[in-house]
Amino acid sequence: MQSKLKIIPLGGLGEIGKNMTAYEFGSDIIVVDCGMGFPDEDMYGIDIVLPDISYLRANADKIRGIILTHGHEDHIGAVPYVLKELDVPVYTTPLTAALVELKLDEHDLLYNTQIFTKKPGAVFRLGCFSVEFIHVNHSIPDSVALAIKTPIGTVIHTGDWKIDVTPISGGMIDLTRLGQLGNDGVLALLGDSTNVEKPGHSDSERKVGESFDKLFVGCKKRIIITTFASNVHRLQQIISVAAKYGRRVAISGRSMENVLKVSMELGYMEIPDNVLIDLAEANRLPKEQVVVISTGSQGESMSALYRMAFSEHKQVRIDAGDRVIISASAIPGNENTISRVIDALFAKGAEVIYDRHTDLHVSGHASQEELKMMLALTKPRFFIPVHGEQRMLVKHAELGKLMGVQPKNIVIAENGSVIELSKKSVGIEGSVPAGAVLVDGSGGGEVGSVVLHDRQRLAEDGMVVIVLPYSAYDHTMIAKPEIITRGFIYVKEAEELMNELERVTYETVDACHAAHITDWTSIKAKVKSNVSGYLYKATRRSPMILPVITEI
Repeated sequence: MQSKLKIIPLGGLGEIGKNMTAYEFGSDIIVVDCGMGFPDEDMYGIDIVLPDISYLRANADKIRGIILTHGHEDHIGAVPYVLKELDVPVYTTPLTAALVELKLDEHDLLYNTQIFTKKPGAVFRLGCFSVEFIHVNHSIPDSVALAIKTPIGTVIHTGDWKIDVTPISGGMIDLTRLGQLGNDGVLALLGDSTNVEKPGHSDSERKVGESFDKLFVGCKKRIIITTFASNVHRLQQIISVAAKYGRRVAISGRSMENVLKVSMELGYMEIPDNVLIDLAEANRLPKEQVVVISTGSQGESMSALYRMAFSEHKQVRIDAGDRVIISASAIPGNENTISRVIDALFAKGAEVIYDRHTDLHVSGHASQEELKMMLALTKPRFFIPVHGEQRMLVKHAELGKLMGVQPKNIVIAENGSVIELSKKSVGIEGSVPAGAVLVDGSGGGEVGSVVLHDRQRLAEDGMVVIVLPYSAYDHTMIAKPEIITRGFIYVKEAEELMNELERVTYETVDACHAAHITDWTSIKAKVKSNVSGYLYKATRRSPMILPVITEI
């Protein structure tokens, strides 16, 4: 019988987002988390980035279930796309299940998917694995770490977590259970590395509520607050402080409306009577009586705050009578986008409060002292830092050494690494495909590298279309070519260059005829090659060349 456990990260290593990890022992696989990532600035037109599940497709018959640690997009965003290809059950906590159901309903997958809800403390079996949910603190309720018992020992997968001794709801992280597992013996710890660069402890969510109170008291302006749609504790605090100061609350943004709805239905939020109103009613009230909670804390181009900032929102117009509070930190890579939105808000005369030093946001991730405590409590034999960019994984590994884990027992892996563990050793034994799948639009259409490369070329160097008018009778060119440029050069300012392009085109067509090349595909290929070569020599740019033959 196989005596080694394989742990295969398919996303979340060397990056922030698209978290997904496969655990394999013998003929059984379980998958932990199923997240999406955010596109880079050079991924033109890409809406979301998904993990490559080629390995899971090839081993679909072994998969016993997908386990979700909490309801953030970087842990559940890929679920509908993955379940279109894999018919497997999902196991998670009640709030996460409700958020996943909303996604599946949008993709017409809800009634074809088995979702099993489990509370923290629950233990269930999937093949040879026994999985236990352990309550942790994070910026969304119903977050859990996992104790995965395998035939060779227990692995703790922390998910996203921190220690909050005064949480808004749900109680403090179950350190007692983590300590018990550590005393019983932990084979390996897979730990969240997001905040490893931050010394000390992460602040309590209640600190943000205190900041809100200071910003509400005596304010005569309309208050617009943006935060992560899934931060239920933050939403609760905003609504509570609004009610305290006699303000009514309107929600702008579909994702936030959905989170609010399911949180209220499941009892995770307590909303005072007559506080929530719609945006139309909010517009009829004096500004000092209104709070608008909006999506768009990351400057997303389709979000409510973005549309407000750029005068595209149908119901909210920003002006000098508004105080805009940005209660979130930038996800790495989103800084420029957020800055553009903030500048646009300032241009409209709004008061914008966004300084991170004003305690408008606290992280949901553990800082250095908490990470040390996790290592001290669980006392793992092997340690695998996960959930972070490369420098974070390396720094987390250094913390592991500081806390007594043997250097040879620490693995810094990358997406696709096959990490093999026995009771006595750990190492990387090969790899599986684990790139990024780029999705353009909500329909789930994949964008390949060729399409993305074309978009990058169009954005950088533009396009030149060469229209060749051919006779339908004798297949000869009967007029001079028409040259159309987009994003390359303005034709009227480059008459000499356009004349040269005509010359190169004529010479190429004449050479084709002299060589008895008559098929249009070959002629277009020759024109494309020669024009492209000329333009690069003349301009040091490589626009996309599109020859078009029209029959006349």
